[in-house]
Amino acid sequence: MVAIALAVVLGIATATAALPSFAKSPRQHSSSPDEGQLVEHGHYVNKQGHDIHSPAHTKDGKAPNGATAKCRDRSYSFSESRRGTCSRHGGVADWLQ
Repeated sequence: MVAIALAVVLGIATATAALPSFAKSPRQHSSSPDEGQLVEHGHYVNKQGHDIHSPAHTKDGKAPNGATAKCRDRSYSFSESRRGTCSRHGGVADWLQ
């Protein structure tokens, strides 16, 4: 019984390790925003394979949890990298973190 369980675990670990990086499911950002605060609800997968909320406006105009920058169009970005942050939102107005 233990041998079967071990084989199953090892088989799963081997199968997961054999997947190319683009085939692995994206990891969630550690401090995701409260969707109820946001107007837009898009997501993208960054180069590190993390699922990131796309820039979004807030209902109350305040910075949401996890925002890293405020864009010039008044949306908030959740980017993990400075490169390309707010690129389709007028550029960065202010860095928050």
